[in-house]
Amino acid sequence: MKFQNPFRVALVATLGVGVGILLINSVQTLSTILLYVGTALFLSLGLDPVISWLERRRLPRWAAVLITILAVLAVFAGIVLMVVPIIVSQIAQLVTQIEAVAQSYASWEDFVRAIQGWAQTTFPGINFDIVAGYVTDWVKTLDVGGISGAIGQGLLGFGGSIVTGVGGAFIVLILTIYFTASTPSLKSAVYQLVPASKRPRFIDLAEQITDSVGYYVMGQASLGVINGVLSGIFLTVIGAPFPAVLAVIAFFFSLIPLVGTLTGSAIIVLTSLIPGLAANPNAWWIAGIYYLVYMQIEAYVISPRIMNRAVSVPGAVVVIAALAGGALGQLLGALVAIPVAASVLIIYRQVIIPRQNER
Repeated sequence: MKFQNPFRVALVATLGVGVGILLINSVQTLSTILLYVGTALFLSLGLDPVISWLERRRLPRWAAVLITILAVLAVFAGIVLMVVPIIVSQIAQLVTQIEAVAQSYASWEDFVRAIQGWAQTTFPGINFDIVAGYVTDWVKTLDVGGISGAIGQGLLGFGGSIVTGVGGAFIVLILTIYFTASTPSLKSAVYQLVPASKRPRFIDLAEQITDSVGYYVMGQASLGVINGVLSGIFLTVIGAPFPAVLAVIAFFFSLIPLVGTLTGSAIIVLTSLIPGLAANPNAWWIAGIYYLVYMQIEAYVISPRIMNRAVSVPGAVVVIAALAGGALGQLLGALVAIPVAASVLIIYRQVIIPRQNER
């Protein structure tokens, strides 16, 4: 018996460690699927306030769910039909412009001399002969074959990423529709796992948490719609390139808390800076000034008015939660960090503090 008990303890400990490693490996293997499921569940909770609003207008739930799903499908189809033809046409125009530029020069040396002439006119204080010498020496040290292979692999990887992203978007859309239609049954199944004596309190807290998630998603989507619509109108007026595509970029990046609007604005300004694309050569700095002003208005006027009604979370907690969520879960983590913080605050205020006050 003296040797049997230590053996049992060691065996159980070994099995426990093995099960833990197996679970970690399973989570890593299923990370993409878990990302799809988490994103779809997050979006379905965001659509639940819309369904509840329609139900309060005396619509049956099936009709409210059907109207909401059809609206989501219409928005998704509209974005695809609007963006894809524009991207295809603009790529064709870009290829045509490159061919025209290539055919306008008799040789590569003429093209290089034209670039040097433009650079010396634009930046007269730089000695481009010295710069050209440095560039030539650097090019000689490069492995052209390795670079070509890396570029080819990069292009294949980029193409594969696009295909994967489109497929993932359709999977998330299908899961979102399913979760949206079955939200009450999913909630009921989870509530049945709680003991009957504690079930009413648990249901109350769970409904508050899901409502905060839903209102947050709707608030963030409202910010995205505002930015997207205003960007589309403004970029069209100033003659920026691809105003519809850039407006969609502004919409999607506005869904990311804290850094989303800044990142989307930088992409739009840099796109407007590309020579030959914008109808107005001054569009880039006009867009830059506009987005600097808009980000201030969004941060201090629009966002507080919308988010204070959605989730009541202090500003410092919002920043910390978004940074921590982005570090732990990347994009999805940054999106769900703020509603998770709101949920923790609900539990803190309604569970932990009352228990401490009772002691």
